[in-house]
Amino acid sequence: MKINENQLALVDKQIKRILASGNYYSEVYKKAGISGVSSPEEFEKIPFTDKADLRNAYPLGIQAVPDEQIVRIHSSSGTTGKPVIIPYTAKDVEDWAEMFARCYRMAGITEKDRIQITPGYGLWTAGIGFQAGCEKLGAMAIPMGPGNTDRQIQMMIDLKSTVLCATSSYALLLAEEINRRGLRDQICLQKGIIGSERWSAAKRNYIARELGIELYDIYGLTEIYGPGIGINCPQQTGMHVFDDYLYIEIIDPQTGEVLPDGEQGEIVITTLVKEGAPLIRFRTHDLSRILPGPCPCGRREPRLDTIIGRSDDMFKVHGVNMFPSQVEELLGLVDGVSSEYKIDIAHDNAINRDIIMITVEAEGRVSFSDAADQIRQLFKSRMHVTPKVAVVALDTLPRSEKKTRRVFDHREE
Repeated sequence: MKINENQLALVDKQIKRILASGNYYSEVYKKAGISGVSSPEEFEKIPFTDKADLRNAYPLGIQAVPDEQIVRIHSSSGTTGKPVIIPYTAKDVEDWAEMFARCYRMAGITEKDRIQITPGYGLWTAGIGFQAGCEKLGAMAIPMGPGNTDRQIQMMIDLKSTVLCATSSYALLLAEEINRRGLRDQICLQKGIIGSERWSAAKRNYIARELGIELYDIYGLTEIYGPGIGINCPQQTGMHVFDDYLYIEIIDPQTGEVLPDGEQGEIVITTLVKEGAPLIRFRTHDLSRILPGPCPCGRREPRLDTIIGRSDDMFKVHGVNMFPSQVEELLGLVDGVSSEYKIDIAHDNAINRDIIMITVEAEGRVSFSDAADQIRQLFKSRMHVTPKVAVVALDTLPRSEKKTRRVFDHREE
């Protein structure tokens, strides 16, 4: 899906604003001889940007407007280095709320709904984005934030929440607790808006079944407004992304070549109207594809397929490249095995060989030994790697109120 004339004009305007601002990217573009863009071919010659650039520009080097126009900042966690700080103008905040409200509407949520918001508030873009979209829609926001599961469930029952907003990890924790306490008939949830991390089909099916709700994937990242830039419709055929605000490309992560619709690669996003921190050709490292053709729902926006992982989440064992998403798919083929798992990778100096250990939960009705054998065989036949496997009882692995870390590579420690 090539960039259209209207989008191209908006990008040209963004480049000229960046050059006039004197920010970090103005210097990058001046050195590259970029003064504007007038064709798709010129657009594809604009250099990519990524999180490393944003860290080099820390704290506010990417700001493209005067301080008096900035009304808010948000930030990434900074767990892998300097945090990324993103400034927002009043228009940026309003645009984000409008996109989020569209997401709610696409999921069939109306002003009559009561939306329980469990993602975190503060510098992170999650909670406040869910709330702003809810208020823009005109629905009732219940801004719980993360944690305090007892109170979450109590408020869910007392206030008759109809929509749950959460990470998949916390939605799973809530589903398990509600199931354990026998409270399913006391909750009024109808839909779940789930974001922030990739989740397996097994986890999705469990949450939907135990809570009795329809589930929707919402997409976004701190650098590009936050969650709410796209969501799947009731047809469940990919996430619609709002192309009046954003232009999406898919590239080969190794070569940077732009790939045609339907081919899997890394998502690259250009902000078309963002004022505070415009980003052109930002590499997200999220892996997906643009689904070709129109959606059965009739909406015209481009659609992203399910995010299968991140290019920087890949790990290598015995020369084989693997992603957590592939592990989840294989585990989903084994009867009785849950969606909760942990991968440990280490180097055994005694035999000078890398070892991969998979710990997974399973239901008590199945043989743990048989389940472990099946997992080993699946990995051997499909991934050409034979892991050590530990099968443990349900609820053994730790649960998270935020994103759950799955892979622990002890070779790096």
